[in-house]
Amino acid sequence: MSIQKIQTSEAPAAIGPYSQAMVANGILFTSGQIGLIPENGQVAGDSIEAQAEQCCRNIAAVLEAAGTDFAHVVKTVCFLADMKDFAAFNAVYEKYFISKPARSCVAVRELPRQLLCEIEAVAVVE
Repeated sequence: MSIQKIQTSEAPAAIGPYSQAMVANGILFTSGQIGLIPENGQVAGDSIEAQAEQCCRNIAAVLEAAGTDFAHVVKTVCFLADMKDFAAFNAVYEKYFISKPARSCVAVRELPRQLLCEIEAVAVVE
C-alpha cells in the first residue's frame, strides 16, 4: 500500500495531530478545511459566503498540492453551523465543485473558532 502525507503552506496548517490530507493508493482524503486565510490565520469574514469561498480556496490548495483538482473530487462532506445558510453555502460551493460529486451536508453544534462552515473532500489522484 502506498501512503503519502500532503502538506501545503497555501492552506491553513494543521493545529493538532493530523495532516491536511493523505493519499492512499491514488485516493486523496482531505481533512476538513475551514474559512481561515493561510497567510495570517484570520477568519475570512463574517458571512457564510466569505467563509465558504475561503474553504473552497483551501480545498483547491490541498488538491493542487496532491496533484489533482476539483474535477477529480468524488465525495465531499460539508458541515454548517446553521442550516439557514444552506442556500448561500450552495451558491458558493457549486462554483467550485462543478462535477457535482457525491455529498453529505449536515448541521453541527459548533465548528472551530465559531466558524460557519467546513468542507472535507475525497478525490482521485492520477
